[in-house]
Amino acid sequence: MPTAAPASPLARLTQPLAITMWDFSWLERRWPGAGYEDWDLALDELAERGYNAVRIDAYPHLLDAGPEREWDLDVLWTVQDWGSPAPTRVRVWPALPEFMRACAARGIRVALSTWFRKDTSDTRMNIRTAADMARIWIRTLELLQREGLTDDLLYVDLCNEWPGTHWAPFFVNEPPELTWGGWHSERSLSFMRESIALVRAAFPRVPLTYSFNPENPQAATRDLGFLDFFEPHIWMVNAHGYSFNPKVGYGFELTDPKGYYNIQKNAERVYREDAAHWNAGLVGLVHAYADVSRAHRRPLITTECWGIVDYKDWPLLDWGWVKETCELGTLTAAATGRWAAIATSNFCGPQFRGMWRDIAWHQRMTAAIKGAALPQDSVPCAF
Repeated sequence: MPTAAPASPLARLTQPLAITMWDFSWLERRWPGAGYEDWDLALDELAERGYNAVRIDAYPHLLDAGPEREWDLDVLWTVQDWGSPAPTRVRVWPALPEFMRACAARGIRVALSTWFRKDTSDTRMNIRTAADMARIWIRTLELLQREGLTDDLLYVDLCNEWPGTHWAPFFVNEPPELTWGGWHSERSLSFMRESIALVRAAFPRVPLTYSFNPENPQAATRDLGFLDFFEPHIWMVNAHGYSFNPKVGYGFELTDPKGYYNIQKNAERVYREDAAHWNAGLVGLVHAYADVSRAHRRPLITTECWGIVDYKDWPLLDWGWVKETCELGTLTAAATGRWAAIATSNFCGPQFRGMWRDIAWHQRMTAAIKGAALPQDSVPCAF
């Protein structure tokens, strides 16, 4: 009798995964003291904290253009601790398979995504069609397949926070001003649907998605059956009509420290003055996405989440309130039984030392994640 095709990585889960986002930091933050210069040490510490999955940038546009080339990358931001705050140079191959093997040696599953980092030639702007998007990912997966690294690949997220302008500047929506949160236009849905179909035809056992927030009412009226799962990024600061950051005076400044000056002065104070209000907003968001998951019969995976979006080790910035909100989000998500993988924050990496060093907190959170129930009614395409 013919051998049955192996089940997809998501279908083989017996418990939710404790996942973290190491974005493009895994490759770009390798100078002394940056946190990822010693992958073995960083991954040992990740495993010690109880995490068993990691989402990273695969740089598919650069792999497609020249796998073993050195690429000079432009600065995205100077005030954040994800990636490099200065121009840097990377070689994606063979770093990617080397990192993935180091993860596998520790039982850490790998999910691939991309933030489409800008190199000095702006190679990402060569993506003009859904077929182009599919081609670069198929090329990436073919390279990994030759290394024996696709069978246990957790999933592929074809673009982070589609179609936000930082990550997908090559895509022009209809209307053009529909960027962040503009996943639901017919042009966007068509692009996602076509590109995923092409990648799925080449790699049918790899779970596929685009990360975006499938909020209602848009999600209620769209057919999202082409996605194997949903990856919403959920923060307390986005509750109550995105009203937290204006109260703080924070505007996601990329190179101007004034945003962080206002976080210093105001963020914890604004939270503490009405913690019940903000916490209720976060809980409401988590349950709203759980409801979308049930309605569409798709599992959820969240890798960026829970309290404030941007934070770092800095004077007058305390991690205590951040951990409080992240604990609330983590435990609320775990209790819904709708998540296949749950992160504890988007600060779960060695460069965020104030968060990273609380080993007991991480172990408590990851134990709760792995003790939660998995969705039982999900029927993704790759299952």
